[in-house]
Amino acid sequence: MKYYIIAGEASGDLHASNLIREIKLIDKEAGFRCWGGDLMEKEGVELVKHYRDLAFMGFVEVIANLTTIFRNIKFCKEDVSEYKPDALILIDYPGFNLRIAEWAHKNGIKVFYYISPQVWAWNQSRVKKMKKVIDRLFVILPFEKDFFKTHAMEVDFVGHPLLDEIENHKDSGFSEYNVFEKDLIPSKPVIALLPGSRKQEIKTMLPLMIELSKDYPQFKFIIAGVSTLQGEFYQNIIKDYPISIVFEQTYNLLKISYAALVTSGTATLETALFNVPQVVCYKGNPISYHIARKIIKIKYISLVNLIMDKLVIKELIQKEFNISLLKHEFEKITTNENYRKMLTDEYNQLKIKLGGKGASAKTASLIFKHLNNH
Repeated sequence: MKYYIIAGEASGDLHASNLIREIKLIDKEAGFRCWGGDLMEKEGVELVKHYRDLAFMGFVEVIANLTTIFRNIKFCKEDVSEYKPDALILIDYPGFNLRIAEWAHKNGIKVFYYISPQVWAWNQSRVKKMKKVIDRLFVILPFEKDFFKTHAMEVDFVGHPLLDEIENHKDSGFSEYNVFEKDLIPSKPVIALLPGSRKQEIKTMLPLMIELSKDYPQFKFIIAGVSTLQGEFYQNIIKDYPISIVFEQTYNLLKISYAALVTSGTATLETALFNVPQVVCYKGNPISYHIARKIIKIKYISLVNLIMDKLVIKELIQKEFNISLLKHEFEKITTNENYRKMLTDEYNQLKIKLGGKGASAKTASLIFKHLNNH
């Protein structure tokens, strides 16, 4: 069968690559055409567009890039029409993917959505459209099944794919890192800095994160970089700070980390699954943030706190993301042993809530079964 897959972000690239691998095991004749990233391309698929050309973050930024976004939507529709897939598989990235889902449904293409748009956080009116245009929705957060049930929409909870990704991760060791500094065998406790994957958020988050290295020389600070951005981009930010960078080695870094500073997103959950104490940091465009506060209906921004439905890890957002509060929280996660133990206990409960392994395999099996039953 022919599959057309669209992932618009780094996390989507990861989950889509695992899904592709599982589909290949079930469907030996599978063909793929995709929007995504390097991980998907490594699975041997035909990559149409890279997510680095698609990711616009925040309301203001989206408005500023509307022409590009609409051009991409038009091209995508034409490309899907020409490819004539048996299944369109959409991975998160709702602003773009829900438009494509609506168009595909009208044109008789089977639509599968893996990793639901966060409609429980904002714009719940989208559920009505989702019910009409999505043939099957696969959710990865435990509370999502109940949420959709209240809207009379049956979905499949498949568990969180990060559980498999982390368990299957092979530690390649520091010797194989793509790094700027040759000697990275740490003689001090390591602090992981995860500033995000987009230029915009890294430029905002990283300068404040690296400030800590001046006051805490007893730690080794290492940035988890992304290969889609040039090393020079990071170097222009860190300049003369005693900071190292590793690229596409976040899991290896988290495995040896004593604590972490993490930009809000999937990385907060990854950090928790490695049992690393963390502070969640986020600062966005002031106008975008003001709009978001008006319409978003959630108590927390980190996945860890959302899944646990309580404040487990500290979130420093907007004005709270300042050097004074950052130092205060950093000292808690590095010196307060009771606090560190509490986090470990909460992380263990989190893993239980996430529903077990096999998310990608379950999703691939359900998609293939649905296609063959219709």
